[in-house]
Amino acid sequence: MDALVQELEAKLRLWQPAMVELVRQCLAEIIELADQDALDLMRSRSVEQEVLDLIDDSEAW
Repeated sequence: MDALVQELEAKLRLWQPAMVELVRQCLAEIIELADQDALDLMRSRSVEQEVLDLIDDSEAW
């Protein structure tokens, strides 16, 4: 975990302020969800996007 924190700290110094704020918001949301034991209930965005893509593809037929 320490390596991850160090990498994040380094990236936060390099990224544009808007990106830094977005990352901070996302991390705060993840921490809040973890505190509520709700992370395992959420679908990942990538899986959700894959499903949407499949629906779009099937509608094109």
